Amino acid sequence: QLQASGGGLVQAGGSLRLSCAASGSLISVNNMAWYRQAPGNHRELVARITSVGVTTYADSVKGRFTISRDNAENTMYLQMSTLEPGDTAVYYCNAVVRPSGGTWSDVWGEGTQVTVSS
Repeated sequence: QLQASGGGLVQAGGSLRLSCAASGSLISVNNMAWYRQAPGNHRELVARITSVGVTTYADSVKGRFTISRDNAENTMYLQMSTLEPGDTAVYYCNAVVRPSGGTWSDVWGEGTQVTVSS
């Protein structure tokens, strides 16, 4: 139900934009978020956005990353700027969704690899 895209290889100081689209018939989407997991590390929250656009960021990305969403398209974005090698990780999108007539559930997309070279 969630499809992430936009990862790749970029040099330090560069930018990337990740997208995450929620699909399915007549679904409602509540909070959406990006997480990341580097090798040997736990999965960590990068940024979260509520259905009305309230955002939260990890301290490590404040001022460099911007999360946004298009509610009409059930799509979330992560604009990443001034990337650092420490941002290298697999990025996962997460959302709380409810199909028509169904119940709210927490879903994850497949990760997209972001690699920042020094």
